[in-house]
Amino acid sequence: MTTAHSPLSAPTTAPLDAATLWQQDKDHFIHPFTDFSVFHEKGCELITDAEGIYVQDVHGNRFIDGIAGLWCVNVGHGRAEIGQAMADQATRMAYFSTFNNLSNAPAAQLAAKLADLAPDHLNHVFYTCGGSTANDATIRLVHYYFNRLGKPTKKRILSRRNAYHGTTYLAASLTGIESNNWEFDTLDQLVTHLSEANMYRRPEGMSEEAYCDHLVNELTATIDEIGADQIAAFIAEPIMGAGGVLVAPRGYHARMQQVCRDHDILYIADEVVTGFGRLGHVFASGEVFATQPDIINLAKGLSSGYAPLGATLISDRLYEVLGTPQGKGGVLSTGFTYSGHPVSCAAALKNIEILEREDLCANVREVGPYLEQALASLAHHDTVGDVRGSHFMMCIENVADKATKALFPVEARVGDRVAHEAQKRGLIIRPVGHLNVISPPLIWTRDTVDTAVEILDQALAATSASLRQDGYL
Repeated sequence: MTTAHSPLSAPTTAPLDAATLWQQDKDHFIHPFTDFSVFHEKGCELITDAEGIYVQDVHGNRFIDGIAGLWCVNVGHGRAEIGQAMADQATRMAYFSTFNNLSNAPAAQLAAKLADLAPDHLNHVFYTCGGSTANDATIRLVHYYFNRLGKPTKKRILSRRNAYHGTTYLAASLTGIESNNWEFDTLDQLVTHLSEANMYRRPEGMSEEAYCDHLVNELTATIDEIGADQIAAFIAEPIMGAGGVLVAPRGYHARMQQVCRDHDILYIADEVVTGFGRLGHVFASGEVFATQPDIINLAKGLSSGYAPLGATLISDRLYEVLGTPQGKGGVLSTGFTYSGHPVSCAAALKNIEILEREDLCANVREVGPYLEQALASLAHHDTVGDVRGSHFMMCIENVADKATKALFPVEARVGDRVAHEAQKRGLIIRPVGHLNVISPPLIWTRDTVDTAVEILDQALAATSASLRQDGYL
């Protein structure tokens, strides 16, 4: 198979000095999730151009984007009409405050559009700058809500191990991926982590139905132990993202929500990844998982990554309390300078227009099962323990022993090896420890799937060979 790294459309600016950029980046840019064991020597690969399903590095090498930037470029790269909408808004009015009873047209229009798209009871929008800040702001609003109701002891938040909810201080505390918080402080007195819903690593011999019972019973026991009067909310991703693309057993989310309702505990759906089409629907909570969250948090696909933007969708029931004045002179004293930023909201409006006009959710519903089936064919490789996920949210779990599900030692860097071999062949996927995540733009076709899976097949074979050579297999 040939994977010619041909350039994208001819650039309209002068060529970039690759060596200077690499040095500037290495000397001055502290990257999120930097692996300093390799960064100090190798630095980073610079991506400079993007178009459709492709991205291109500073040397002109072209790659299929298998991760949609970072779960977010849902409508694909290089959408000129989004750029134009942003430019038009920036020219007309780039920014003005939304504090103190001021607003702007794109923020108002987007709030109305989100209320129209969301489940019927979610009609109010609080804007933030991204997913972490959406989750952070949500918890602050939840605590405020119960304070206003005269229930100030309801503070504890239930999350799950291996959940990912962000890296701001509070969101990092909600996050249950242990390695994310090594030597970082967290608010342990505020957050309790339940077991993740991991079908691949559920107790040996336990049926899916029994496993669901087991997880729901854990929630009930935890509430009994802590006391419902101490617990404010349960937060969950419909499908876990960075924690391993974990799909819960059938009925799990609806049953967890019912337990929360029975105990006056709010149910928060973190749809930062699943929102705006990744599972074939604008929102996964109702259409896929039959839940009616009190709050849904959004980011990523909301603007397809064209501009930073997050949002918290609030139910009518909560808004009735949040929207009642505290007293004379009282205000809802929380928010951000860039809440409802007009350029970001303009980008989101145009992004949603494209999503609807091209019916990209239908494309995901049609191509997604084909991607699942094609990736499942990779299970024949020695290192592939599990292939899981749904539609355009998939994961390969690499193991040293299929029978025992034992992992490779960390120093084998198996996820990095697979990603490196795939990138050499023209496909970018995401390594997360021993996992590899595939979360493409929603414009992938069956032909793209065939090409990507062929590359992955070769990459996994090459990885097995290198692991044997290094004594890990």
